[in-house]
Amino acid sequence: MDAPVLERLRLALGDRVDTTPAALDAARADRSGHSSPAPPLAVVHAESTADVQAALRIAHETGTPVVVRGAGTGLAGASIAGAGEIVLSTLRMRRVLEIRPDDLLAVVEPGLLNAELDEALSPHGLWWPPDPASRDISTVGGNIATGAGGLLCAKYGVVRDAVLALDLVLADGRLLHLGHRSVKGVTGLDLTALVIGSEGRLGVVVGATLKLRRVVPGTPCTVVATFPTVRDAALGSAAVTASGAQPAIMELMDARCLAAVHALLELDQPAAGVAQLTIQTDGRSAAVEAEQIATVLRGIGGTVTVTDDAAEGEELLRIRRGMHAAMASLGTTLIEDVSVPRSALPAMFDEIARIERAYGVEIPTVAHAGDGNLHPNFIVQGPEIPDLIWQAAGELFRAALRLGGTLTGEHGIGTLKSRWLAEELGEDQWELQREIVRVFDSRGILAPGRVFAAAPGAPGSAEDPHA
Repeated sequence: MDAPVLERLRLALGDRVDTTPAALDAARADRSGHSSPAPPLAVVHAESTADVQAALRIAHETGTPVVVRGAGTGLAGASIAGAGEIVLSTLRMRRVLEIRPDDLLAVVEPGLLNAELDEALSPHGLWWPPDPASRDISTVGGNIATGAGGLLCAKYGVVRDAVLALDLVLADGRLLHLGHRSVKGVTGLDLTALVIGSEGRLGVVVGATLKLRRVVPGTPCTVVATFPTVRDAALGSAAVTASGAQPAIMELMDARCLAAVHALLELDQPAAGVAQLTIQTDGRSAAVEAEQIATVLRGIGGTVTVTDDAAEGEELLRIRRGMHAAMASLGTTLIEDVSVPRSALPAMFDEIARIERAYGVEIPTVAHAGDGNLHPNFIVQGPEIPDLIWQAAGELFRAALRLGGTLTGEHGIGTLKSRWLAEELGEDQWELQREIVRVFDSRGILAPGRVFAAAPGAPGSAEDPHA
């Protein structure tokens, strides 16, 4: 089967079909620290919507599975490709097609990096709110596929709040135009929102109409508060939220994360055991709001500094953005992603401490404290994650669910969390979502095995779309 598929791909797409060992090997892994045991069949470097349609028509007709891939920076294993699969890369599709300051929108291709988009929008006094910590290496298409978040979500929303329309190629090669360019639009079902966060199971995004904001006048202020324990820091973040303040950024790093990042960046080590909140306010009232937040944090025992120096503020955020690299420097990292109600953050840190004691492991944790999204890290030596760590992770996921939270706030389910998905959704909703996937992709060729693994008590397996 492989030879005829490759022949057809090469006939249709020429040298955009890549079977070099380096390209195939790179597609076996993402930033999750995991990889497939065997390389894929080929990497198709799509450069246009027509390229995507051609590749998918061939895949659909031959029943060949396809894995969509952007920059490969995902953390849930959704874009890891294996034997017999075509990798459909959209990384070369990175044009800014249109910028409309009057309508506060831009139309872009999926391979555009977040940082490149910011650069293109800056001369117009515009920006796109999603701000992943990986913005220098992550793509707009990847943000959309995973429903990504980032540092600014508490005030400015997630990707789903910042996309007006999508151009989507279905598994059989048909092109759909979903959504609208107008601010309002409620015609029919909201398929745009459905596709966001679908992790490549419903189709391939080839264009996105993004909802922009104007740059807010004013000098941002950065507040840093240290606390003797991570629970105290979590209580501090909850107090800021309860005060009515709405900072643009509120990030929490426990002592182990803070020490690891300082070591990686060759900075002076912080005091032993302290956890840190890094908060940034923006807009015309940034200075006033920063002082109000500082007062709240000092009132509950935080050691607080405030600065309106832009360079100093960016350096403080660089420490937060260095988190993933710092964890990776310590070993193989399982970077988890759970969300709880903001008021439940202290309780979730209590649960993490309980799991550490029960399993004899350390779980360095950073949190987007402004929206209750935590990233606990399990670090092991060697390429494989032991069963003990997966058991501890499962306990952590169930703790988040008990507190009214969710398995993932922004990284997605991918392959790493699929075994727990039915526990959150329940079997009826789990099966309903699988049925929706079948409507979009009747042959089940798009990202098979991702997101929906076989669930306890549920018939069949997601590998077989007709199970």
